[in-house]
Amino acid sequence: MSDDPNILEPEWDVHMPEAPFHARASRIAHRAGSERVGATLYELDPGGASAPYHLHYANEELLVVLEGEPELRTAEGVRRLAAGAVVSFPAGVGGAHALRNPGPDPARYLIFSTAVYPDVAEYPDTGATLTVTGPGEGKAFPAGVDVPQFPLVASAVAGSWPD
Repeated sequence: MSDDPNILEPEWDVHMPEAPFHARASRIAHRAGSERVGATLYELDPGGASAPYHLHYANEELLVVLEGEPELRTAEGVRRLAAGAVVSFPAGVGGAHALRNPGPDPARYLIFSTAVYPDVAEYPDTGATLTVTGPGEGKAFPAGVDVPQFPLVASAVAGSWPD
């Protein structure tokens, strides 16, 4: 897929006008044909948020604020960012983050990332886990649905062979 995306006049892949999102996203790297580098343009209306507080185990991310003053939450606390700010989120617990736009103006930013699949994202506030199998693809596992690995694998092995 290569249709020369334009961040000044984006085609939005995701439009979530409802609360709590009030957001749009364009997977520009995927649209441009990239396979190993991710880049998504986000636009948040005042009061919007792009994702819950989360971290990735396989991918590193880099935030570049283009317009507005989004609020960033990390393990160190919450702070307001200005246009031009660049922040790195390493893979693992140290890269946990969330962004929202308290307003009063829209906020627009790019998130660049490595594009390693599969990836596992963790949501510390809820205990949920997300497996990311490709751009915009994956499965979510809410807290409490996890089971110990060995009994599950043993059951699968036992059920793999006809009697």
